[in-house]
Amino acid sequence: MSKRCAWCGDDPLYVKYHDEEWGKPCHDERMLFELLILEGAQAGLSWITVLRKRESYRKAFHNFDVKKIARYTEKDVERLMNDPGIVRNRLKINATITNARAYLKLKKEFGGLDAYLWRFVDGRPLRSMLRSGEVPAKTAISDALSIDLARRGFKFVGSTICYAYMQAIGMVNDHIGGCPSR
Repeated sequence: MSKRCAWCGDDPLYVKYHDEEWGKPCHDERMLFELLILEGAQAGLSWITVLRKRESYRKAFHNFDVKKIARYTEKDVERLMNDPGIVRNRLKINATITNARAYLKLKKEFGGLDAYLWRFVDGRPLRSMLRSGEVPAKTAISDALSIDLARRGFKFVGSTICYAYMQAIGMVNDHIGGCPSR
């Protein structure tokens, strides 16, 4: 009998995310940026907390329009600090703006996050052979990605965040053996 990964429990929003997104290769630029920001917003929180705020994030950050976010001013930061629908952490809000600006520079060099990110795994998802409870918090690849993103000016991109991001966008498939989404 197939059994989905235990981490998503039975919360309908979590189950939908697990079944439809997590671990599936993503090549959409807007979605790649969105998930990078949301993974950074998760730092110190649970993923379900951020997932429940996802629609509010989309509204607050102009559907993750990188060019608009890159032009945000202190007035926008104050607007966001007063938005109860998102994580109201000044460092994380400022990191989103910084990351939008860093993304625009990265886009000039690589064409976008898709081309940049997937080169870390030779363009193919890494498939692990995990059993429940064996998922690593970080790997040598997430370490390298973290260092390179930070060098390029990105914030909230530590190795653990990068590994969770790699899982989210399908660079690594950590669905446990027997999971229907594997």
